[in-house]
Amino acid sequence: MNELLDGILLVFNFQTLLVILLAALFGVFVGAIPGLSATMAVALLVPITFAMEPTAAIAAIITTAAMAIFAGDIPGTYLNIPGTPASAAYVADSAALGRAGRAREALGLNVTCSVIGGLTGTLVLVMIAPSLAEFALNFSSFEYFWLAVLGLGSAVFISTGSAVKGFLSLMVGLLLATVGLDLVTGAPRFTFDVPDLMGGINFIPVMIGFFAMYEVMKLYSIPRDKANGQDATQTIAPQHGSVFGMVPTHLKRYWKNVIRGSSLGAFIGALPGAGADIAAWICYAVSKKRSKTPEAYGKGHVEGLVDAGSANNAAVAGAWVPALVFGIPGDSITAIVIGVLYMKGMNPGPTIFMDNSAMAYGLFTAFFVANLILLPIGYLAIRGAHVFAVTPTRVLMPIILCFCIVGAFAINNSLTDVWIMLACGVAAYLIASADFPIAPAILGLVLGNILETNFMTSMIKADGNLLAFVERPISIGLALLVLLIALFPLLAKLWRTRYPGALPPTKEAIE
Repeated sequence: MNELLDGILLVFNFQTLLVILLAALFGVFVGAIPGLSATMAVALLVPITFAMEPTAAIAAIITTAAMAIFAGDIPGTYLNIPGTPASAAYVADSAALGRAGRAREALGLNVTCSVIGGLTGTLVLVMIAPSLAEFALNFSSFEYFWLAVLGLGSAVFISTGSAVKGFLSLMVGLLLATVGLDLVTGAPRFTFDVPDLMGGINFIPVMIGFFAMYEVMKLYSIPRDKANGQDATQTIAPQHGSVFGMVPTHLKRYWKNVIRGSSLGAFIGALPGAGADIAAWICYAVSKKRSKTPEAYGKGHVEGLVDAGSANNAAVAGAWVPALVFGIPGDSITAIVIGVLYMKGMNPGPTIFMDNSAMAYGLFTAFFVANLILLPIGYLAIRGAHVFAVTPTRVLMPIILCFCIVGAFAINNSLTDVWIMLACGVAAYLIASADFPIAPAILGLVLGNILETNFMTSMIKADGNLLAFVERPISIGLALLVLLIALFPLLAKLWRTRYPGALPPTKEAIE
């Protein structure tokens, strides 16, 4: 009880609450700009968190992510341009409602479902994480090796698009993770006689390059008259109605969808490598399949909004389960969080609930506060949404570029990190232009050290015997789970062939 009270007091003080408020405004602003993702918002925020207390820093990241994912619905509703990938699943329905003058109704429903989903995901995190941490105390280096493999495999096979391209993107991240001194021999690897690379590549410059710098380059590759993803002459349809006027009616009619989207979103978010965008797509697909009026989807039907809107914020909290308990990122945002926790002297893993129990409870409290503050801040954002929707991104991008350079330099006061950031931005633009996903590369970089450390430790303990990796009950169970995930695409294809319509449609089929 004392730890719970201490955790609550860590959040309910003037400094932390002010940070949460400012982070909420920042998240809404970035998320509402077409093309700028929640991960980019968090990546830009990380250098600022260096001067904050640990609880305030984590609370700022939590709030920014939750706000940005909701705010991505604003340009999707007004301009048919999803502000974040999590908003892309249902952008056709929200845009159709916007064209019909019902944008406030759609956004009011979205923000309400986002709050419900976020609170549900937080409850799942509170109930599951401590219990799972007790179980995880039985883990050795063998189990953590398989967990790292599970996270890497999930990143490849859960992400949309070609599994081969996802695997190659993952290899890029693993290659970056090998830079530095060898763990066993101490020999330098891929350092090219650059002293700053002896300690390895810091993931923050890579993160800023892969997301923020990439977005800047992508924008400037678009013709000027389509810089905002729209014609220069496009206008926003006249709107009518209140923000929350129809919300009770929709929730009363689709309450089962809220429960299904929230619970399924939290579960999907807890899968390593999935994230809010995958949760939104899957829940939208399930909603369409289970609906009595599937033909209305994509034409302004609110049922899909309820499922997917509840799922994306539930997935944000769900992704923290593997991040806190095992130190395995659930998505690209928690990959950043793990790095921040390490920099603050807190090692994510099962012992965090014993060594930093007050901090863990403070984190849970921050989740509740972030989702509750989403309602009033979201309301204000909806009322002034047209300002966000028409903000010229070409004015913002030079400012964002300056933040990228300053943020990369501020980590170690090293120009090497700036060059790494710029190189990663160019690399991200090239691989994304060839339809390669970026998220597996980030997870490869974050999990690469975990994978190598536990593999080498296990090999030393087992005296080189590979069978030791499957001798313990938990490790063989995790190994079988990894095998199942690797074979899942083939099994799903065979199942769809034999039983058409038995599984939810793929993202490509929905589009």
